[in-house]
Amino acid sequence: MIKDLKNIVESLLFVAGEPLSIDRFKSIIPKTGARDIKEALSVLGEEYDARKGGFFLRAVAGGYQIRTRPEYTEWVKRLAQNHSSSISRAALETLAIIAYKQPIIRSEIEHIRGVDCGGLLRILIEKKLARVLGRKDIPGRPLIYGTTKEFLEVFGLATLKDLPVPEEMQEKRAPDSDKVPDKNS
Repeated sequence: MIKDLKNIVESLLFVAGEPLSIDRFKSIIPKTGARDIKEALSVLGEEYDARKGGFFLRAVAGGYQIRTRPEYTEWVKRLAQNHSSSISRAALETLAIIAYKQPIIRSEIEHIRGVDCGGLLRILIEKKLARVLGRKDIPGRPLIYGTTKEFLEVFGLATLKDLPVPEEMQEKRAPDSDKVPDKNS
């Protein structure tokens, strides 16, 4: 095992702008196995939890990422308020439909919402929350939409299986529910 592996892993997590997968760690740190990397991540996670500091280690979007603790979100938002990632309620509804029904075509989204969604789809793609997966093999060959890794990261999900079921969404609904969660929370 490489000397100071835990510190190397921590350094990579600190500078990474996205979650790092075990395979990504292995490609950066030569001659290191998945077991050693997972052990280093486990030790880091335990240290962060024991310290109860401003951040913690989270498995998200197929990798690992250092995140700020939710109890400090108010202060992190103050720092990041100029970089607001809010989207409209209509865009959030459209994104939810994509997340739960993907792969899905525009006409299916519009059928569910009852209104045109072309502009909303462009916004979601620009914000890298949705993407075009390809074309459906039906007349007109419409585009097929799905969510992105950025979607998982922003919403703090390891996989799409972690999406809340409708009952959980009603319980967790916040008054400010038209805001995209801060990726640091």
